[in-house]
Amino acid sequence: MSSEIELLTNSYLFGSNAPYVEDLYESYLDNPGSVSDQWRDYFDQLQHLPATDGREVTRDQAHAPIIESFAQRAKSNEFVARAQQPDLTVAGKQVYVQSIIAAYRSLGSRFAELDPLKRQDRPVIPELDPSFYGLTEADLDQVYSATNTYFTKADTMTMRDMLKALRDTYCRSVGAEFMHISDPTAKRWIQERLESTLGVPSFSTDRKRHILQQVTEAEGLERFLHTKYVGQKRFSLEGGESFIASMDEVVGHAGDNGVQEIVVGMAHRGRLNMLVNIMGKMPGDLFAEFEGKHAEGLTDGDVKYHNGFSSDLSTRGGPVHLSLAFNPSHLEIVNPVVEGSVRARQDRRGDSVGAQVLPVLVHGDAAFAGQGVVMETLNLAQTRGYGTGGTLHIVINNQIGFTTSDPRDTRSTLYCTDVVKMIEAPVFHVNGDDPEAVVYVTQLALDYRMQFHHDVVVDIVCFRKLGHNEQDTPSLTQPLMYKSIGKHPGTRKVYADKLVTQGVLTEAECDQLVKDYRQLMEDGQRTVEPVLTDYKNKYATDWSSFLGAKWTDQADTGVPIADLTRIGEKLTTVPESFTVHSLVNKLLNDRRNMARGEQNVDWGMGEHLAFATLVASGYAIRITGQDSGRGTFTHRHAVLHDQKRERWNDGTYIPLQNVSENQAPFTVIDSVLSEEAVLAFEYGYASAEPNTLTIWEAQFGDFVNGAQVVIDQFITSGEAKWGRQCGLTMMLPHGYEGQGPEHSSARIERFLQLCADNNIQVVQPTNGAQIFHVLRRQMIRPFRKPLIILTPKSLLRNKDATSPLSDLANSQFLPVIGEQDQSIDPAAVTRVLVCSGKVYYDIVHARKDAGRSDVAILRVEQLYPFAHKSFQSELQKYTNAKEIVWVQDEPQNQGPWFYIQHHLYENMADGQRLGYAGRAASASPAVGYLAKHQEQQRALLEQALAPKFKSFMLTK
Repeated sequence: MSSEIELLTNSYLFGSNAPYVEDLYESYLDNPGSVSDQWRDYFDQLQHLPATDGREVTRDQAHAPIIESFAQRAKSNEFVARAQQPDLTVAGKQVYVQSIIAAYRSLGSRFAELDPLKRQDRPVIPELDPSFYGLTEADLDQVYSATNTYFTKADTMTMRDMLKALRDTYCRSVGAEFMHISDPTAKRWIQERLESTLGVPSFSTDRKRHILQQVTEAEGLERFLHTKYVGQKRFSLEGGESFIASMDEVVGHAGDNGVQEIVVGMAHRGRLNMLVNIMGKMPGDLFAEFEGKHAEGLTDGDVKYHNGFSSDLSTRGGPVHLSLAFNPSHLEIVNPVVEGSVRARQDRRGDSVGAQVLPVLVHGDAAFAGQGVVMETLNLAQTRGYGTGGTLHIVINNQIGFTTSDPRDTRSTLYCTDVVKMIEAPVFHVNGDDPEAVVYVTQLALDYRMQFHHDVVVDIVCFRKLGHNEQDTPSLTQPLMYKSIGKHPGTRKVYADKLVTQGVLTEAECDQLVKDYRQLMEDGQRTVEPVLTDYKNKYATDWSSFLGAKWTDQADTGVPIADLTRIGEKLTTVPESFTVHSLVNKLLNDRRNMARGEQNVDWGMGEHLAFATLVASGYAIRITGQDSGRGTFTHRHAVLHDQKRERWNDGTYIPLQNVSENQAPFTVIDSVLSEEAVLAFEYGYASAEPNTLTIWEAQFGDFVNGAQVVIDQFITSGEAKWGRQCGLTMMLPHGYEGQGPEHSSARIERFLQLCADNNIQVVQPTNGAQIFHVLRRQMIRPFRKPLIILTPKSLLRNKDATSPLSDLANSQFLPVIGEQDQSIDPAAVTRVLVCSGKVYYDIVHARKDAGRSDVAILRVEQLYPFAHKSFQSELQKYTNAKEIVWVQDEPQNQGPWFYIQHHLYENMADGQRLGYAGRAASASPAVGYLAKHQEQQRALLEQALAPKFKSFMLTK
C-alpha cells in the first residue's frame, strides 16, 4: 500500500506549488497559529495519520533543518521558489471524500441488505450521501486519492467508483462493525480483507456446489423430521440453514489453521442439525431418540436437544476433535462452561495462545442481548486466568425471541450484538439468504481470531420458519412476520436459483441433491464423511480410572512429619531481595513453627500443606475467586507482595510454585467480580481435567446464590442427566457471627436438598487437620464428584480449631468426630448433642460453663453422603442416652435440620427421642443486629443444655 501521507494529496500540491506548501507546513509545525484556518485544518488532518514508524501518536518533525543539513553536505545551490496561492476547494473535497469513506466504514452496516424478510425500509443515513458534504453530481467523476483504501492498486479513483466500491463492500449482504476497535492494526486488517474483495467472495464452482449441499442437508433434515415425527419438539433450523454452511467452514478452515480441537456451546435451535450434518451423528441414532429409546446407565437422562456429542473429523489440515457441550434450557449459561473446558484443554497441551483449541459459541439473538451471563463471560475474555485466545461467536439471529419481535421490546440497543463492543470485538452481520456471504464472513472471522486472538462475532440474520417449537403457532402473536415467512421460498431455493442463473448447476442437479439427502435419511446413514472412528488423541480427557469408584473408598492422605517439615520450610522462605509486609512476616514465622511441630496447625497452614504435598506429588491445583490469593479473611496469603516493588506488574512471589523442581503447576487467580460465569467456567475446567484440583472460592458463601443456575443445572445434576463426572471443589465461607443476612449463610440447606444418587459431597471441616485431609482426599482417592466445603471465618484464628502436626501425618478425614473430652463418662451421658460447624466450639464452652458432664457432643463433618457407620459407631457408645438433640445456629427452616433428621432417626435406638435446638424459622438467613444475634446465640445454647429439654420432635 502507498504511504498514507498521500491520503489528502492532489495535483496542486506538486510542481511549482510544492515548496510553498512545504514552507507553510514548516511554519505550522513551528507554530500552528501562524497559518490560516483552512491550512491549519488541513495540516491537523495529517497529524492523525501513521508516521513512518507506523504509529499514529508520533508527531511529524520540522523538515527544514534536515533539508538544510543535506544541502550543506552536498554543497548544492539554493533554490528559491514561490508558488501561487492554490485553490483550497479541491483539498476540501478530498477531506470530504475521506469523511465519506469513514462514514461507510462506521455506518454502512445500518444500510446493508441484511434482512431476508425485508420487513423494514432501509434507514436514511445522510452521512452516506455525498450531498451531505455539499458534493454534487459534477464531483462524482473527479479523481481523488484512494491511498487509505484497498479497493484498487491505483492511488486514485473517481468518486463515482469509490462510492460503488464502498456500497458493494459495506452495504450489500455483509454489514461490518469494527471502527469501535482501538487497535489501528486490527482495523486496517479488516479494512484490507473486506475492501480488497469488495465484500464479495470469489468461490469456485465446486465450492459453490458444496455450500449448496450444506444448505440442502440442513433443510433436508428438518423437513424429514417434520414429516416423520409430526409435532415432536426439535427446535427447527428452517430459515437459518446457512448456519450449517457456516459451521462446515469453521471446522474446515480451523483445520487449515492448525486447530486440533473445537468445543461448541449452543442452545436448542439447530442443535439436532448440527449433530447430524456437522458432527456426523448417525441419523438412525437420532431417530431412535425420537422414538423414545435412551442410553443405558444414566439415572435420569435428558431430552435429545440438550445432549452433547463428540467426534473426530478429517479436515484438509488434519484430524479435528469436535465437542458439543451438554447444556440445559437456561439460555447462554453454557458459554462459560465451554470457555472453562477449552482453557483446561489448552493448559493440558501447553497451548498458551489458543492456537490449537478453539471455542465456538452459538447464540440466539434475544438471549445474546438479554442474558447477563453473556456480559460476564465476555468480561473474562482477555483476563489472565480465563482467556482462551479469543472465541468465535455465531448468532442465529431469527429476529424473534420466543414471541417477542417488536424492537421496542426486544432490547435497548440497535443490534443484538452490541454487548460485544465492551471488549472491542468486531461484528460481521450477514444476510442468511446469501450462504456464500455467510461462508465468506465466517472465514474472515476465524482468520481474525487466529491473527489477533480476540473474540469476533458472525451475526447471521435469518428467520424462524416455525414457532419457538413445533407445537407452537407463531402467527397468533406475529401475524405480519409470518405472512412474510409464508411467502419466502426458503434459503436453499433462493441460493439454488441463483446458482442455476449463474450456470453453476442445472435445476435438475439441485433437485437431485435434495433427493440424495432424503434417501440417506430414509436409510439412516451418516451424512458426514469421513468421521474418524478409531482416531486416538493423546490429549483426550481420560476418565476411565474414575469410573465405578465409591465414596466409601479409602485414601491414604497422611504425610510423614519429616516431609511436612521440609515442605513447610519451602512455604515459609522468600527470596533475599523480597520484602514482605510485617504482618505477613509474622504469619510466615508462625507457619514455620507449625511445620516444625512447635505450634498447632491452623486452617491456613493446613490448606497450604495440602496444596504443597499435592503439587509435589504431581497433582496440579487451580484455585480462583474474588480474593483467593490473599483470602477474604486474610488467612491464606498464597501470593506474597514485595513491599518495595517499583512496578505495578512485578514484585509477587508464590511459595506454592516453588515447592520442588518437578512439581505440578499451582495457579491462583483473583477473579473478576462475578459468581455465575466464573463458577460455570471452573465447572467446565474441572469437567475437562480430572487430574487438577480445581477450586472456586466464594468471597462469602452467601454470594453463591448468584450462581444458583450453575449449581442446579450442572454441578449437582450433570452426572444424572448426561453422565458427566466432575471433581470441582467449592469453598463457601459460612458461619453465624453477627455479620448480618448476607454475610452468614452459604445456604447449606439448598445443597443438601439437591443431594441424591451420591452426586456431590458436602463437608464442614472444623480444624486444620480436617481441611488438610479432605483436600488431599479429593485428588488421591479415584473418586471424582463435586466437593462442597463449608469453610469457616472466625475459626481461621481460633486456637481451639488448630491441630497437632501429627494429625496430618497419622490420621485421615473423619466424617464424624466423636466426643473429645476424655473426662466425659459415656455411661453417665443422658443427652447427646449432634452438630456441624462452628457451633460445636460454642457448645463446648457453654457445656463447660454449665458444668454438664452428662452431655456428649458429636460433630458431623461430612453431611453428604451421610456416614451412617461412623455416626452409629459413635452414638452407640452412649447406651444410657435417651435424648438426641440436633443443634445448629441457622434458622430451623434452613441449615441441615430438615435434611439430617431422618439420618439421625435411622441410627437411633428404640426409645430414644430426637429434638431440635436452634433459631426459630426465619424468612431471612440471619438478623442484622449484633445484639439480637448474640441474644439468639445464647438462647439456642441454653436450649441445647437445658436440664429439661422440651423441643422433641420424634420418638423411635
